[in-house]
Parts: sequence; C-alpha cells; structure tokens
Amino acid sequence: MEEHLVDLTGIAFIMAIAALLGFVLMRFRQPPIVGYILAGVVLGPTGFGLVSNTGSITALAELGVIMLLFLIGMELSVRVFATVAATSSLVTAGQILASLAVAGLLGLVFDWQFEAVIALGFIVAISSTAVAMQMLDELGETRTATGRITVGVLIAQDIAVVPMLVILSSFRGDSDIAGLLIKLAIAAILIFALLRYLATRPGKIKLPFTERMSGRVDMVALASVAFCFGAAALTSIAGLSAAFGAFLAGLVIAGSTMRAEAIAATHPIQSLLIVVFFLSIGLLIDLDFVIANLGTVIVVVIAVLAAKTCINVALLRLVRTPWEQAFPGGLIMAQIGEFSFVLAASGLVSGAVSQDTYRLAIAVIAISLLVSPLWMVSLRRFQAIARAGITSFREALAEVYAGEIGEIERGRLMVSRGALYARRRARAARIAWQWRRRSRRQAAAKTAATPESAESGESPRSGEQDADTAPGEPDRPAAISPDSDGTVTESKVTP
Repeated sequence: MEEHLVDLTGIAFIMAIAALLGFVLMRFRQPPIVGYILAGVVLGPTGFGLVSNTGSITALAELGVIMLLFLIGMELSVRVFATVAATSSLVTAGQILASLAVAGLLGLVFDWQFEAVIALGFIVAISSTAVAMQMLDELGETRTATGRITVGVLIAQDIAVVPMLVILSSFRGDSDIAGLLIKLAIAAILIFALLRYLATRPGKIKLPFTERMSGRVDMVALASVAFCFGAAALTSIAGLSAAFGAFLAGLVIAGSTMRAEAIAATHPIQSLLIVVFFLSIGLLIDLDFVIANLGTVIVVVIAVLAAKTCINVALLRLVRTPWEQAFPGGLIMAQIGEFSFVLAASGLVSGAVSQDTYRLAIAVIAISLLVSPLWMVSLRRFQAIARAGITSFREALAEVYAGEIGEIERGRLMVSRGALYARRRARAARIAWQWRRRSRRQAAAKTAATPESAESGESPRSGEQDADTAPGEPDRPAAISPDSDGTVTESKVTP
C-alpha cells in the first residue's frame, strides 16, 4: 500500500512541476511540451532523482500513445485521406530510402555492420505523431491542407513501423520469419480493407447502443475508451502493435454516427495522457551519458534535424506540394518519432545495435523531440525575416528572437529593481540596528555611572546647581593659573 502511495505521490509531484515549466515556456512564447519534457529530465533518475520508479509513468505514457492514435483515427476523414494517400505513401517511402542511404554512407565511414545500418535508418526515418499533432494543433493547421498532408505521411509512417519491426526481428537467429510475414500481411489486409469499406460506404455506421448513450458524456467517454483499449488488446494478442488496433478502432468510430460526441468526450483524457507521454520522454534521457558524450550527441541531433528537414521539404516538393505547405510540413516532421524507441529496443534485442549505440539513439531521439518545437519556431521566423529582405545573420537573429529577448530584458529589469530594493532595505535595517546598539550602549554607560557618583558623594539628580552657579545659568569653565610658588590652582572664571 505504501509503495503505491509513493508512486502516486511521485506522479502528482512531477505533474505539478510539468504544469509549472509548461507555463514558464508559454511565458517565453515557446510550446509547453518542451516544459513537460524538461520536467521529466529534471526530476528523472539521472536528474535530481525525485522520481526513481518510472514504471507507472511509462505505463501511462504507453496508454497516451494508444489514445493518440485512437484520436487520430477518429478525426481522420477517410474520403479526405484517400485524396492524399498516394502522395503520403510516396513521401514515406522516400523518407525511408533516404534515411537508409544516409545511414549507409555513415556506415561506410565508421565501418558499421549491415544490420546496424538498417536499424539506424529505420529509427531516423520515423517522425513523432504525438509531437507533430500537438504542433499542428497549436499552430491551428490540423484541418488545413498542410495538416492533411502531414497527418497522411505520419499515418503512413505508423503503418510502415510494422514491416520495420518484422525486418529487425528477422536479424535474430531464432525468429519465425514466416510467422512475421503472415502478421504483416494480416495487418496490411485489415487496414486497406477497412479504409476501402469506409470510403465506399454511402452512409454512417450505426454502432450498438448509440441512441441510449447519446447525450451522456460519461457513457460516451467510457464506451469509446473501452472500444479503443479492447481493439488494442486484440491486435497486441495477435502479435501486432497495440497502437495499430487503437488506430483501427478510431477509424471505425470515425465512420459512425458517434464520431462528434466521441471526439469531444475523449479529447481531455487523451490530452492528459499525452502530457504523461512527454514526461516519460524526459525520464528516458540519461544525463550522465549525454554529459559524457555531449559533443557527439549535439552534432548528431543537429545533423538529424537538418537532414530530415531538407529531405522532408524536398520530397514534398517532388510530389508537387506547394511551398507554403511543404516547408511547415517538413519542419513539423523533422524530429524522430516515439515508435523509434520501439525500433531501437527491437534492434538491441536482435543484436543489430550495440548497447552504446542504443543509448546514443535513445538520447538523440529524446533530445530531437525536446528541441523540435523550438526548431520549427526558429526556422519559420527565419523564413519570415528572409522574406522581409534582411540579409545580415546578426540582424536576422535579433529579429527572430526579439520577443524572447524582450521577455528576458523585462525579467532582468525586474530582478535589478528587486535587488536594488533589497539592498536599500538591508541598508536601512543595518543603520537602525547600529542606532539601537549605540542607544543601548549609552544607556548602559549611564546606568554604570550612577553608582560611582553615589559613592563619591555627588548627587546626580537633575535640577541641582553648584553654589557658585546661578539657577538656570550654565556651568562656567574653570580657569587654571600658577601661583607664585609654582602651585597650580583652579578657580571659576567670572565674566
């Protein structure tokens, strides 16, 4: 019981920190998902270590990916997808071939094995559906032409993960190649048969109990989630991806009369689980490994983002996608995807990649997901600045980050004013303390002088005057003069 309580406490704490960092990133006009990933890095096992047991968070993250593909399937218009299916398939095939070619060239330079080249090519080819969908939603591009072509490519990539896993699993000596090929064929038949059925059906599918559930948000949400996880469980038992089953379930609901209600009811659940997914990415980053190999990690991350951006934009332009759609689409798909974690693990199990290569791949995947929103925002701003005619890199850089620089400057001014106020208050408190200490010393000196005056017979009472001094007249100073015999005598000076 106490162990479960500790797990829940850790999840609650990391969610609170994620919300705080997400708000801070929004304040600096950056996507909040960066804050979610940073929360996982800071609080993870290699950070401050406040969350050491990541099993619960990882399980919730897997549910988040399943819910994400379920929601993508529900929001997907099959008839609209059919218009971009051919283009998406060509772009996806080009991405995979280009990634394999780049990995092959690197393999020749660094003398990699054939299996490692294939595994790394597959890992780099896949883009993140979770990050891309979040970025499209924040940019308001989900239902635009840019969103349709981007989502189409992402769905084609998710489908291509299945044959990739089959190929990587075949590198093991004890793998059942025939069984894997049968599963691949079943998956392909299911997806294409369902898409064709939904595209050619004249009306909407009427699911059981639709009339009784309509208008009941709680029942619609529960039934939708149960249908999603049920389909995911069936495909997982069949040896296929659980996310693949969730996507099929989403397609079924997309073609039914419950589509609008199901999307509205399950969207908050999906949003929460996606936040947990980004947290889990931060928890996967091994800070010790990253720090020890910082130069290599930075070079690989920048190379991957730059290469994928160029490849994506070039492929979209080759299939005659307009520039205003190809450029943001290529930027959105520049990162490495969440299914690449699965491909990397499969490559490690099959012996295609070594332990060090696996750790490098995990670090590069996670960091590319972390910086992908920043990468897109920066490049889109550079594009706008270039159109404005600014050719100096320094001027362009200052213009691109003018908003962030302004926020930092305002923060610096607030800190300076706060520091000045604190110094003034400290100085005033120090002066007051010195004055009180001086007053206490004077009071102590007067108190000590009182008994000495009493012993010498002098009266310290106020109001008494010397005999030679008139009342109200101040004491006159004494005059000192020598006598004739040299004796010094003291007398009052009379005016």
